[in-house]
Amino acid sequence: MLPLGVKAPGLAVSATCTGKVGHESAAAKFAAATPSNKLSIEQEKPYAELWMGTHPSLPSKDAETQRSLLDLVQDNQALMSMEISKKYGEKLPFLFKVLSIRKALSIQAHPNKKLAEQLHEKDPKNYPDDNHKPEMTIAVTPFEGLCGFRPLKEISHFLSSIPSFRSLIGESAAKDFENAVRGHETSDSEKDVAKNKKALQAAFSTLMKIDKSTVASAAQELVASAEEEGEKFAGGGGPSNGGKELADLVIRLNRQFEGDIGLFVLFFLNYVKLEIGEAMFLKADDIHAYLSGDIIECMASSDNVVRAGFTPKFQDIPTLTTMLTYSYAPISEQKMHPTDYPYVTLNSTAYSSSSSAILYDPPIEEFSVVKTELKRKGAKASFEAIAGPSIFICTNGEGTISVGPKNEEVKAGFVYFVGATAECVLESQSEDFTTFKAFCELSGKESANGTK
Repeated sequence: MLPLGVKAPGLAVSATCTGKVGHESAAAKFAAATPSNKLSIEQEKPYAELWMGTHPSLPSKDAETQRSLLDLVQDNQALMSMEISKKYGEKLPFLFKVLSIRKALSIQAHPNKKLAEQLHEKDPKNYPDDNHKPEMTIAVTPFEGLCGFRPLKEISHFLSSIPSFRSLIGESAAKDFENAVRGHETSDSEKDVAKNKKALQAAFSTLMKIDKSTVASAAQELVASAEEEGEKFAGGGGPSNGGKELADLVIRLNRQFEGDIGLFVLFFLNYVKLEIGEAMFLKADDIHAYLSGDIIECMASSDNVVRAGFTPKFQDIPTLTTMLTYSYAPISEQKMHPTDYPYVTLNSTAYSSSSSAILYDPPIEEFSVVKTELKRKGAKASFEAIAGPSIFICTNGEGTISVGPKNEEVKAGFVYFVGATAECVLESQSEDFTTFKAFCELSGKESANGTK
């Protein structure tokens, strides 16, 4: 077991920073909590992300020796298991993060494995990895984001009820979309789904190719409508979101990114809200934009991002519009359904206090996450050994973590790496001790190409 000093990325203070400011940022507070870290939180500085793993952009370090976790797992492949070490090139297969979001992150998607390799070879500066990046988000505080395409009826509703949206896309493109999907918006037939996706891609691509000055002009009209109409905005909203809710969202996002294409993209995408503990999984090539909140995020180890809105960074609209899955579904299908984690034993104190260990298990092999809540002092959770590595982070309370004879204190922000085949015990020293454990175990999981 290694206590990890997790270094927070040093974000420059600028108008483009998306992180929460100073001590409002969970990422900053957790990073500063590590005893070996000399991070001094600046109250006016934004801090967006804390990384945990072996990714070369920001590798974790052993808090005692300051050796990088990447060096340690490469020197001793048994820490990850020989099978995982060989399969993933002696690197941790997942990247574990805490994100603290004050301002909208870019409208983006992450390429699949094949496309990632092509983009990396063609443009390594903007696409630094050759790996795919499916990811999972778990809310630590209330979270909101734009995730995946809306049901087609909702998009048609917005095209007919928001004049600036329809005129920007153009009457011809709007009618083409409406006529193509009408009558079979929810059909499960393979032929209809393919036709619907083609229509969705055509309409979305038309929007994304419009020049910035035209978008900015239409955005002024859109924001004026949002300010004037309130609850009546967007025809009173769609089934998923009310008119006032959408109007407020447009006004807020325009303050952050005035006149941006993202103000119109949001009518194509699901506006998702997650309560604490709720989660969603995004496959490679799924479009999304995180808007606010603190989250635990786990992903395949990659830093590839294809951006196209709400950002001053490099944007690659041709790649984004051609790579997307164009899957469309209601918000309910974006959310995950965690289950009890079967490989942990709770002691009587834990059981009697309704403590829990729940599993967020996406349909890929690189990672899963367990959230453990021990709700009384003396409550214990004993984790069975697994054939793969784990990283724990505490987000609330105090306790201890034990592997064999070694016992370490745990406080909010403390991070520990636990090697393969090691049994691990968490014990609470407070009334509410919460940890998240990211891990990889290949047995029974799907690979990137869908095989077992």
